[in-house]
Amino acid sequence: MQADKEIKKWTVLSEEDVSPSPWFPVIKHTVQLANGNVVDDYFFSPLGDVVQVLPLTKNNEVVLVKQYKHGMGEILLELPGGMQQKNRSVIESALNELEEETGIKTTADKLISLGKIANNPTKLKQVTYGFITFDAEFNAVQKLDATEDIQVLIVPAPQVLQMALNNEIWVTDSLNFILKAALAYPEVFGLDKR
Repeated sequence: MQADKEIKKWTVLSEEDVSPSPWFPVIKHTVQLANGNVVDDYFFSPLGDVVQVLPLTKNNEVVLVKQYKHGMGEILLELPGGMQQKNRSVIESALNELEEETGIKTTADKLISLGKIANNPTKLKQVTYGFITFDAEFNAVQKLDATEDIQVLIVPAPQVLQMALNNEIWVTDSLNFILKAALAYPEVFGLDKR
């Protein structure tokens, strides 16, 4: 192992927007690596950041959303969430997505951070921010986007953890935040505090 080796960032020599549509941005970089080599066709997508919320009801149930995801061609279970919206903070976007997808309205002071993740930092410039909220209530109306068809599920927290472990929930960011929540709040998910 080379403990004293310094890792250096690449140098961007040029940048070109080659996006096929405004919905899927793609950037082409010409970069110089730390060893001096030049790569003239490094493509990545600055898709924008994402927010997810793990809502827990007073009865320790997790609110999940089930919907079709065309990129995978699958109907998947996830935590409610979506893209950070233009001119809205991460927190504002999380609150808005939670209400739009589930009909749960809450306030910023009720969101507790579960951290952030990068799903594929080699090809995507995108951070997903996760939150948990307790005592979630269905106190608003779903406001789905034109392309959304969402089924809301309410599942006991220990069962949600088991679903994650059994690959019934396998979307990276949802899986990550469920596991982080289980570690942070083991009693909610039926785990012993050891």
